[in-house]
Order: sequence, then structure tokens, then C-alpha cells
Amino acid sequence: MTKKEEDLTEYFLQPEMMLRLYRSGAFPMAESKESTKVEWYMPEIRAVIPLDNFNIPRSFKKFLRESSFTVHFDRDFPAVVEGCASREETWISSRLTEAYMRLHRRGYIHTVEVYDQEDKIAGGLYGIAIGGVFFGESMFSYKPQSSKTALYHLMIRLREKGFAMLDVQIMNEHLRMFGAVEIPDYQYKEMLAMGLEKKCRF
Repeated sequence: MTKKEEDLTEYFLQPEMMLRLYRSGAFPMAESKESTKVEWYMPEIRAVIPLDNFNIPRSFKKFLRESSFTVHFDRDFPAVVEGCASREETWISSRLTEAYMRLHRRGYIHTVEVYDQEDKIAGGLYGIAIGGVFFGESMFSYKPQSSKTALYHLMIRLREKGFAMLDVQIMNEHLRMFGAVEIPDYQYKEMLAMGLEKKCRF
């Protein structure tokens, strides 16, 4: 990168600028774990999970009844980010991880952690909470069904706390089975604006 690109990247990864960009509907991604450049994206189609009408697959309900997993919130943010970034290909660069750490210290990032019977982390997710909007960033699983378990408990938590929207950014089949829908940017911006006006505590 040029010196100008380097300075701009660092500028947009400062906590106040990151929060401003999230409030505008943008989210960051790096090309790889080693990349020093971070781009901000605002796609024309967004994926969200309606908190008043999400879906729990029947087979997963059965799994939940029989599961030995335990779930915690905000217990081990570094372990969750490490789990999310420990893929062969990832958009979570070391630089972006450092930026998320700064947001975490300010209380904006929250995690859902899933543990096995030996109290070892089995999966989880993290995201940014601003007002009544939760911006889901990434999830991971070391054991089958653990990321689904984290997502389920996140949705329940957000609904209980009065959040207006769970932004999951880009659709995939994992999210679709839980009721995620794709909406155009103008509709997303309307929902975002209303959600940001709420004062919710995760």
C-alpha cells in the first residue's frame, strides 16, 4: 500500500470511525489474514434475521433438547475471534482483529460462546451492538451444531433485550434456515435508522 492508503486504512479502523461506518450500514473485510488493507462494503442487498419471526428448524430443536453444550455471553472474546479467523481462507486479518479488540474494550463487541462437557470452547460468534441493532460479524464451530447453538441463543437474547434487528450482512444457507431474509438497501437503511434510535443493553 502507499503511505496515503496506509493512513486511510488506519483512520477508518479507529473506534469512532468504525462505529460511524457501522451506523451508516457499512462493514469491513480484508482480502486475507495477512492483508494490511481493509475495505468497507455496503452491498445493495442485505441479509437480516427478523427478531419477531425467526425460524428454529425442527431437527435443531431436537438437538437442543438433547445437547450437553453450555452457553455463555462475553466470556472469552479473544478465543472467539481466534476461532472465527482460524480458517484456511478468512477476511479477518490481524489488523482487523486489533481494531475489533479496541471496540471490545469500549464495550461494543459481544460474544456468544458454546462449551462442551469438558468446558472447552466448541463454537461461537461475535458482533457489534449499537442501539437496538446487532451487527453479526462471524461465527465458527469446532464441533457440529455449535455455531447454530450460538446463533439460536443470540437471537433469543436479542429478542429478550428488545433489539430491533439482527444484521447478518450476506446470506448463506446456514442463516436462511433460521429465517434470514434478503432486503434491498433502501429497506435496510430504514430498518437500521429505526433500530439505532433504540437504547438496548446486550
